[in-house]
Amino acid sequence: MTLRKPPATSWTPATSQTPATPQTPVAPPPPPRWAVLAAHLTALVVLPSGLWRIALVLGHPAGYTEAGFEPFATVDAKIWMLTLTVAGELVALLTIGLVRPWGDVVPRWIPLIGGRRVRPLAAVVPAALGAVGLTLMWAAVPFWWTYPHADLTATGNLVVGILYQPLFLWGPLTAAVTVSYYRRHRVRGRG
Repeated sequence: MTLRKPPATSWTPATSQTPATPQTPVAPPPPPRWAVLAAHLTALVVLPSGLWRIALVLGHPAGYTEAGFEPFATVDAKIWMLTLTVAGELVALLTIGLVRPWGDVVPRWIPLIGGRRVRPLAAVVPAALGAVGLTLMWAAVPFWWTYPHADLTATGNLVVGILYQPLFLWGPLTAAVTVSYYRRHRVRGRG
C-alpha cells in the first residue's frame, strides 16, 4: 500500500476582492397564503370578461343589439378579441410567478436565460408598473351602469357590467402580490 501525495492546489488569500467563503444564495421565505390566493385570483378575475369575448368571437351577440353586434362579426374584430382575451389571461397568469419557484429561477426550458436566478427588481418593476396601469385602466368599471351603452340590450348591459366588474380587482391584487414578492426578496438580499 502506497500513500499518495494530494494534488497541489493553488491557494489565494482572502482579500477585499476575493471572499474567504463563497456566497451561497439564500432562498427567499415562502410566500404567505394570502399572496398565493391573491395571485391565483388574478387569473380568475380576468376570466369572466374573456369568456364573454370568446362568445362574441363564436358569433353569439352576447347582449348586443343586432346593429351593435355588426362590428364584431368581422374577422379582424374576432382576431382582436381573441388576442386580447389570450394576452389578458397570460398577463394575469404571470402574477402567479411571483409566488411560485419560476419567479425565483427562470425555467430551464426557456432559451438563453433558462436556469438563471431572477433578479428581484426585474420582476418587481414590471409587476408594479402593470399593477398601476391595470388599476387606472379598470378604475371606472364600478361605474359601468352610469354610462350609456346604446349598442347593448338592457339585459346585455346588466350582464356585461357584471362580467367586467371583477377586472376592478386585477390591479390591486397584482400590487399586493408584488409587494409581498418584494418584501420576501428584500429579506434575502440582506442575508
